[in-house]
Amino acid sequence: MNSRTLIVNGILAALYIAVSLVINPIAFSAIQFRIPELFNHLIVFNKKYIYGIVAGVFITNLFSPMAAYDLIFGVGQSLLALLIVIFASRYIKNIKVLMIINILVFTFTMFMIAFELHLALGFPFWLSWLTTAAGEFTVMLIGAPIVYAMNKRIQFSKWIS
Repeated sequence: MNSRTLIVNGILAALYIAVSLVINPIAFSAIQFRIPELFNHLIVFNKKYIYGIVAGVFITNLFSPMAAYDLIFGVGQSLLALLIVIFASRYIKNIKVLMIINILVFTFTMFMIAFELHLALGFPFWLSWLTTAAGEFTVMLIGAPIVYAMNKRIQFSKWIS
């Protein structure tokens, strides 16, 4: 990994962590609106953003009240969803379509977080999946046009080589 890629991903991870900690009360538990999840959309512009996103999720989850579970399930969910979208991007080149797929993949894979909440806290699985998926869907849906518009000015694909 070259130094530019490392620096950009370090900044991305730091932004993810900072925003998560600011919104801490709504970032964890059965109803989650983890605002920095909108950074997941960067993966459609360059697959190398995976490092910063996963590092941000990992370090943020160290601050979770359920850190042991979140480090497994939270990081696992993010990694799985990102890898699915990277795989899809091999065949789909339309950024808007990839962003929609990204939203759907991240929303669907929230079953992993629901399972975590069921195991750790005894929350009902289906209700937890519904609430965490709704939060993820909302953040990702609102974030998509923001990230898309920012890309027109910033061109995320060119920040990492």
